[in-house]
Amino acid sequence: MGNIKLVPFTGDQAAAYAMKQIEPDVVAAYPITPQTEIVMSFSQYVADGKVKTEMIPVESEHSAMSACVGAAAAGVRTMTATSANGLALMWEIVYIAASTRLPIVMPVVNRALSGPINIHCDHSDTMGARDSGWIQIYCENAQEVYESTIMAVRIAEHRDVLLPIMVCQDGFITSHAVEGVQLFDDKMVKDFIGEYKPRFSLLDIGNPSTTGPLDLQDFYFEHKRQQSQGMRNALTVIPEVFSAFEKTFGKKHNLTDGYKLDDAEIAICVLSSTAGTARGVVDKLRKEGHKVGLLKPRVFRPFPKDAITKSLSGVKALAVFDRSESFSSQGGPLFTEVEAAFYDEKSHPSIINCIYGLGGRDIFESDIEAIFRQLIDIAKTGKVKEKIQFIGVRE
Repeated sequence: MGNIKLVPFTGDQAAAYAMKQIEPDVVAAYPITPQTEIVMSFSQYVADGKVKTEMIPVESEHSAMSACVGAAAAGVRTMTATSANGLALMWEIVYIAASTRLPIVMPVVNRALSGPINIHCDHSDTMGARDSGWIQIYCENAQEVYESTIMAVRIAEHRDVLLPIMVCQDGFITSHAVEGVQLFDDKMVKDFIGEYKPRFSLLDIGNPSTTGPLDLQDFYFEHKRQQSQGMRNALTVIPEVFSAFEKTFGKKHNLTDGYKLDDAEIAICVLSSTAGTARGVVDKLRKEGHKVGLLKPRVFRPFPKDAITKSLSGVKALAVFDRSESFSSQGGPLFTEVEAAFYDEKSHPSIINCIYGLGGRDIFESDIEAIFRQLIDIAKTGKVKEKIQFIGVRE
């Protein structure tokens, strides 16, 4: 397996170290809390001569993504990083990056979108961009951030995908918390991601190509259909890359991670760091004799419908936790997707939506336990009193 070492890293430092080992040709970025430590740490690697990356300091996140689009279109491996309002300022170019099929990898530290202004964690930033055409991977801890950033390069650059990727982690909760992270050998990482060989390059004057042209009724629809197919292909490619990663590094990843779901009759579904908090509640209720479990989707785009419905096929009552509000009056984004996933299934659980943690509001084990106990009652009676609930909010 090569040399593996354990170091104390924050989630931001883990992302930056993965970027160091990847050594992209270009990084264009602008600092924003709580992502700043990623750019700061990586720029130190550049200043110390530990990478040959061309680091481009820009005047805004809109400029950062614009520079990334230009660099990726020129045919070089390109990365950036952002959070919340920075992602919102990139908005126009975020769509352009996906539509022009540029495999840019962007760690995103999840933070509430203004206003009112807030620098703490929720998922409103990346969930707002869920239909932009970017693949989205959500990480529970710094180890997942590190490993997912490495795998993201290989996924994005796959010929059947060619889409940009957001690698998401919870602001401050993961980004600034220090934990032990297993680091892999530099050469193993380089060999795993391989050399980037772009299919098209604006600098390849022997084979001229056009990127981002005016695209009206004649071809726009066809290009969008191709982009959609790339996202569908990712559902196959991502597990293939996960499998290759396991063979190389001995670390297993799946589209979804289940915890004590084999015989579960009650379950919750939640992204990112809150899954860690929920596991302790599952253990407590298991000791009381309740058949409870947990499902943590690792990937939100493309949406792993089959993996989710298969994992929850035996569950009678389910709570889907959303750290963002879609303002559709139909619940949060993860909830609506999970509920829709069961539409064609022969049987499905009674499902409720728990919106929680907006603006960094803490969620406690007692909050999660109360939801589990509510689900136990729903499983017994089949009656749902309140389908969409706001957890831990003052009335």
